[in-house]
Amino acid sequence: MPEKRLHVTLIAHTPEPEKVIAMASRTCYSALDLDGLRDKAETADNAAYIRRVLASGHASVVEHASFTFGIEGVSRTLLAQITRHRLASFSVQSQRYVSVAGQEVFDYVCPPRIRGLGPAAQEKYLAQMKTMQRWYDEWTEALGEDAAEDARFVLPGAAATRMTVTMNARELLHFFSLRMCNRAQWEIRELAWQMYALVAPLAPAVFADAGPGCVRGACPEGKRSCGRADEVRARKAACQERREKE
Repeated sequence: MPEKRLHVTLIAHTPEPEKVIAMASRTCYSALDLDGLRDKAETADNAAYIRRVLASGHASVVEHASFTFGIEGVSRTLLAQITRHRLASFSVQSQRYVSVAGQEVFDYVCPPRIRGLGPAAQEKYLAQMKTMQRWYDEWTEALGEDAAEDARFVLPGAAATRMTVTMNARELLHFFSLRMCNRAQWEIRELAWQMYALVAPLAPAVFADAGPGCVRGACPEGKRSCGRADEVRARKAACQERREKE
């Protein structure tokens, strides 16, 4: 069955990101030349230094580290959300150039709440996807050459896609603060948690306080709080424990 599940891999990242960030930060405050700054980054406690710098509010220096992710098994609905994070680079599979004509059914994402209703609900959902596949094929046949450009208009937000996304560490911290929150939509929330799990071991000082406001103190959502801050903190603690065991 072409139902897809979210999967994230870390394709590439800035080598030794905390050394790069520490060197960049010391550029602002030290009289050392570049060789001296590099030597300092090799010998000093960069993690402690980065924590002090971030605590002071000097967050721009973490922009010097970037991370590139391969993401698949996500919906076009998610695409509409993640591209609101404008300080990022996106390369997305094109429905204009990648046709799904002639398939039994295109790749799609099924929301967990529908899946949780049981086999009958899943079959109903699949039948709806197949109906839209039939519409797509009908328009492909009617339109002829370059049909995917317009036939794609009948595909749903559930249609699966894949993308390559690059964010610097500062934008990741912003992304995590919004999207790891329980009030974020379920799909992008799960994406954010998976991305966090991949980058946190590479720059633990940078991402030590990553996540929604409730992991650092009181929930900033006020009356709109989910009321489950302990759950969020426990999930992050579990991520850290797994990382320490690996």
